[in-house]
Amino acid sequence: MSNTVVPLPIGRGLLYLAVAGATWSTTGAAVDLVCRSSDLGPVAVSFWRFVSGLFVLLVGRAVWPSRSANRAHVAVQPRRRRLFLRVGTGLGLAVFQTAYFGAVATTGLAVGTIVTLGAGPVLTAVGARLMLGERLGQGIVAVAVALGGLTVLVLGNRGGTVRPPGVVLALLSASGYALATLLARWIGRAGGGEDPSVTTAWAFGIGAAALLPLAAAGGLMPHTTDLGRVLVLLAYVAVVPTALAYPLYFAGAAVVRAGTTSAIMLIEPVGAAVLAVTLLGEQLSAATLIGTLLLLSAVVCLVMAEVRLAGDAGS
Repeated sequence: MSNTVVPLPIGRGLLYLAVAGATWSTTGAAVDLVCRSSDLGPVAVSFWRFVSGLFVLLVGRAVWPSRSANRAHVAVQPRRRRLFLRVGTGLGLAVFQTAYFGAVATTGLAVGTIVTLGAGPVLTAVGARLMLGERLGQGIVAVAVALGGLTVLVLGNRGGTVRPPGVVLALLSASGYALATLLARWIGRAGGGEDPSVTTAWAFGIGAAALLPLAAAGGLMPHTTDLGRVLVLLAYVAVVPTALAYPLYFAGAAVVRAGTTSAIMLIEPVGAAVLAVTLLGEQLSAATLIGTLLLLSAVVCLVMAEVRLAGDAGS
């Protein structure tokens, strides 16, 4: 009998990534509303996101045990590799989301998200080339189109304010995101990957422990006259773009090339730009439409290229 995990089909991995990106696009708006409705800062919000997301994951695993947990033939990673994956992913996610929330608070949802997710594919592609030996091939054209779309979105955002400190935080966030993506892909290629929900739970626990001192120094408890609204928003962030989205993301990132994974997640800034206009009242110019179309066309091209490669590999 086989002693390896049956790999996730590429098509399903792409779908998981798309769903994760769509839900992540709502995170910035929800967190921005939390910060507007209370005195919680980016670090405290990030800490509570990790803690509440971990709680939801543990409850979910207790109620609905993972299928892979019942397999007797799952290959086990070496202990050092598991530890490296969990610690690296936890720290990467802590940097990713905390710096992102800081960027949103400093330079706005649209600009903060666009810069973070614009730099993400570039850093990931470079890291995948240096660390994993992956080549973009024709996908480099799609990445160039995506970056062009992001540039149009930023330059066309006349109503927004591009503040250098916010841009620096967004670039730092992109670095943490690239690290988590590359680790997930590295483990997926090495084989013997553990259940994505287990990886996510460990990452959340490690991330929360790393953020606790900073969050405690800035204040952990929200002071607000609208506590019900804040709690509802935090609960939404814990369940949908955290406990649901991250396991889907790690499952998809394990089987899809790192550069393609990062580019597919450009779905997030498109959704965030829409929410910035419709929900938060940020002003975006007509160039948003052009940038959005460029981003979506790049995502479609990369998805088609990934499916084609998977077909060639299986033939």
